[in-house]
Amino acid sequence: MRVTFAACIGFLALLGAGPAHAHDGPAVPPAEPVDGIPQAEWSRAWWQWAASFERNESPIADPTGAQCARKQGGNVWFLAGAYETKRTIRTCKVPQGKHLFFPLINYVVMPPLREAGDCPAAMRDATLVTDAVSHLVLEVDGVRVPDLKSYRQATTECFDIGALTDPRVRVFPSAANGYYVMLRPLAPGTHTLNFGGVLPGMMQAITYTLHVE
Repeated sequence: MRVTFAACIGFLALLGAGPAHAHDGPAVPPAEPVDGIPQAEWSRAWWQWAASFERNESPIADPTGAQCARKQGGNVWFLAGAYETKRTIRTCKVPQGKHLFFPLINYVVMPPLREAGDCPAAMRDATLVTDAVSHLVLEVDGVRVPDLKSYRQATTECFDIGALTDPRVRVFPSAANGYYVMLRPLAPGTHTLNFGGVLPGMMQAITYTLHVE
């Protein structure tokens, strides 16, 4: 059954009522690099990962979490957002020792294929859309992470969102903006993440059950 936009906002609001972690909780501070890479650059890498899939094998289009391990590597494991405005529930196995990086809500501007784009305009448009965020939520094992507006990341320059596509398709200039969280590695065992956000005309509300092993 499709979940309505209003129902999803209600779900996010309900999550926001829980207790909050302090800043020394599970989330890496947004200005702190991971593996020597600023989190704004991790947001670019997330988009290139997300854009590298055909729709039928994409973790972003995946309703269950079956695709969550695709094209993962290194010390940072990407969790997918969702294409559609509905609540998405996934289960995923994650190796021990991995940071987790994912968008609460984000937006990318890119040119039409085979047409030139305007980089300053793309960066401006991505900023304008994400300025209007109205809800942001992250719960880790039932405990809310506070001050999520401070987790905003913008790509510092335009990039090629098609860098990892096969066959290669160049999509430049692309620019992205949004609210992303980098979690420290979770302890072995089962964990629950609830996260999401609302922008004008789009939202996501996602639950992950993560088996860290």
